[in-house]
Amino acid sequence: MSDTKSSLISLGDLTLRDGGRIPSAQLAYATWGALNEDHSNAVLIFHALSGTHHVSGNHPEAPETCDLWTEELHDGWWNNMVGPGKAIDTNHFFVICANYLGGCYGSTGPSSINTKTGKVFGSTFPHLNVADLVDAQIPLLDHLKISKLHSVVGPSVGGLCTLTFATRHPEKVERVIAIASGFKTTVLNRLILFEQILAIENDKHFNGGDYYGSEYPRIGLALARMISHKTFVHLDTFEKRARRDLLNEEEMLSWYQVRDTFQSYMLHQGKKFTERFDANTYLRIIDMWSRYNAILQGDASSPKDLFSRCKTAGHKFLIFSIDSDFCFYPEEQAEVVRHLEEASVDTIHITVHSAKGHDSFLLEPELYTPYIRELLAD
Repeated sequence: MSDTKSSLISLGDLTLRDGGRIPSAQLAYATWGALNEDHSNAVLIFHALSGTHHVSGNHPEAPETCDLWTEELHDGWWNNMVGPGKAIDTNHFFVICANYLGGCYGSTGPSSINTKTGKVFGSTFPHLNVADLVDAQIPLLDHLKISKLHSVVGPSVGGLCTLTFATRHPEKVERVIAIASGFKTTVLNRLILFEQILAIENDKHFNGGDYYGSEYPRIGLALARMISHKTFVHLDTFEKRARRDLLNEEEMLSWYQVRDTFQSYMLHQGKKFTERFDANTYLRIIDMWSRYNAILQGDASSPKDLFSRCKTAGHKFLIFSIDSDFCFYPEEQAEVVRHLEEASVDTIHITVHSAKGHDSFLLEPELYTPYIRELLAD
C-alpha cells in the first residue's frame, strides 16, 4: 500500500512495572491512511503474540527490523481486515500499529544492543507486563499528536493489551474492540505456556538466553511453537492443512520416524517459525501472558472498580468470541462481558461460528467485518 509509513520512535530510558530498566528504548511502528484535521480518526491496533507492526500491505523490505524478516512476513498479517474499503478502512481512518516492547522486529528487545553496556541484552532483558507494553504506546500517540483514539483494536494477546489500554488510559480512547482474548490467564493456559518455556530453556543451545553469535536454540523454539499451534488451529482443520508428504527431521528425531501428515505438518510449522522469531522475545511475551490479570494490570481493586473507568469515559466495547477457540475459550470473553455489564458499560458481544478455531480472526474477515464497521461508524 502506497500510504504505509514505517518508523522508529525513541522512548528514552524506561523503568518497567517490575522494576527492570531498559536504557534508550525504542518502538518500531507503522501507519496507514491520514489523520483528519482534528486528529480524531486514529485507530491503534495491538498485534497477536508473534505478529508484527506491519498489519497491512506488502513489505519485502523492513529496514527497521532484522534478519528475521522472512518472506512469510512480507504480506501484512491482517491484509483482509485493514486497508482501503476493508473493515478498518484506511480511506477513513489513520491506523497505527507498533511492534511490542521486547519484540524482535525493530522495537527494543532481548536481541537489541544495551546502550549502557554495548552488548546484546540477552538474558539481562527484564520481565515485561502487559501494562508496560500499553504504557509504551502513550509517547507514540503524543509524538503523532493524538490526544484521543477513535478506537483501539486487538486480537488474541493483542486483546489483552486492548483491554488494559482502555482501563489504564480511559481518557485516551472511545471504542474498544477485543477479539478472542480474556480477563485473566486460565490455569490451563498457564500450564501450556509453562510447557513452552520449558521447551526453550531446555534446548542445549539456549545458554540461559545468551545465545547470540552462536548456535540458535531452534529445537526448543520449534517445540514451543508446536505446543502452542495446537491451540491456534482447530483440530478438524489439521487434515486440510497437513502436508501430503512426510517430513522426517533428523535434527529433532533419531529413533522415531514421522508416521503421519499431522506430525509432519507440526514439524514444518515449528521449523518455519524459528526462521522468523527470536526465542528470548517469545519467552518474554508468553511469560507476560501467563501472568495476565486485568485487575492487577489496571491497578484496580475489583472488576467493577476497573470498568467503572470505562463507564465514566463513555466507552463502547465490542467483544468477539469464537465458538471453536481452544486458545481463549468463549467462557473467557463471557467473563469480560459480565464484568463490563455489571459496570454498566455499553457492550456488544458477538460469538462467531467457525470451524477454524482461534485463527479465525486471521482467516475469515467476513465474520467480523459487519460488526466492526458498525461500531467504527457509530
